[in-house]
Amino acid sequence: MRILGIDPGSRVTGYGVIDVVGREAKYVDSGCIRTGGGALPDRLKKIYQGTQEIIQHYKPQEMAIEQVFMGRNADSALKLGQARAAAICAVFDDDMVVFEYAARQIKQALVGKGSADKTQVQHMVKILLKLQGNPQMDASDALAAALCHMHRDQTAQATARALA
Repeated sequence: MRILGIDPGSRVTGYGVIDVVGREAKYVDSGCIRTGGGALPDRLKKIYQGTQEIIQHYKPQEMAIEQVFMGRNADSALKLGQARAAAICAVFDDDMVVFEYAARQIKQALVGKGSADKTQVQHMVKILLKLQGNPQMDASDALAAALCHMHRDQTAQATARALA
C-alpha cells in the first residue's frame, strides 16, 4: 500500500510518500509545496494543484493529513483549515480515502509522547525510514502523518485478528 502524508500550511505544505511492505515502511519521496506570497486563493490553488500532481505521479491509495488545531490566532487556524481543504479536495477525482490525525496523536505514534517537539519527530522519521539525512521539517511532519497512519492501520489489523 502507498500512503501520502500531508502537513498542511498556507505558505508551505509538506508532503511525504511511503510504501508499506509487510510491517515496514519504505521511503518513496517527500518535499514541500511552496506557495510563496500573494492572495490566499492563489496559494490555495497552488496547494490543490501541487497535491494533484503528487497524486498523479505516485498514485497513493490513502492520505493521512494533520488536523487543524486551535492556537492563539483564529485567523491562522482558519487559513490552515483552508489549506487542508485544498489538499483534501485534490484527492476527490481518485476516490482516495482520507484519514485525519491530531498533531498529538502523530507525535505519540512516532516519539511516544504527544508533546514531542518537531526535531524529535524529524529524528524518528529519519530512523524509521532509514534516511541518510534529515528531511525538510514540513516534509518530515508529512512523513510522520503517513507513518502514524501505517501504525494505526497495523494496530487495527492486529486487533481484528486477535478478536477473530
